[in-house]
Amino acid sequence: MTTPTDPPDDGHAGEYGEEPGDGVDRLGCGRSLVDVWDLWERRAHDPHRRSCVHCGGAVADLERLESAVCGLRDETEGVGEETASLARRIMNVVRLELRPGRPLPLGAPDEDLWVMEAVAARAFRAAAETVPGVRAGSCRFLGRVDHVGAEVRLEVHAPADRPLTDLAARVRHAVYEAADRELGMRVTLVHVVVADVVTPSDEKEGRAR
Repeated sequence: MTTPTDPPDDGHAGEYGEEPGDGVDRLGCGRSLVDVWDLWERRAHDPHRRSCVHCGGAVADLERLESAVCGLRDETEGVGEETASLARRIMNVVRLELRPGRPLPLGAPDEDLWVMEAVAARAFRAAAETVPGVRAGSCRFLGRVDHVGAEVRLEVHAPADRPLTDLAARVRHAVYEAADRELGMRVTLVHVVVADVVTPSDEKEGRAR
């Protein structure tokens, strides 16, 4: 096997500063899908999209997806903040799953093994949810990821009846174990961000809606 120094080359150069081989999911025009969606969601001026069939199609797909999620929300009786929050979480996870992200190195430096960022993030979210009462949200890899190690930022929804410091420690442990046993990736730091605290009554109301 060869010794990898950079992720596999995808053959495109980006207009937002990405270099070939950065693992960014690109459209037929060469633009990053992440950037096109971000510009659209911020309602930023984007003249290229108006004349580009690739960018226009990507935005149309996202619009149809959001319409479907909003339709499910509107059909639910007693729509409230909890249901709206659920719809937002669904969209956040869907966006993450549709963006494969960078290829991340696995194993020792002399091994040519890689895993896509979205796959690793999915494994870490699943690991976090093995902690009772925890629901995982966004999972991001911070900075450059190499064989020395990765730094992870993971958002969770936590049960209100558990000490948050203890819960965060258990989530970190679950992520470290998943990285080591399932992926063979060295994770040096896990930032656990509690995005919401859920009480038992909130969960019962959510199921009843």
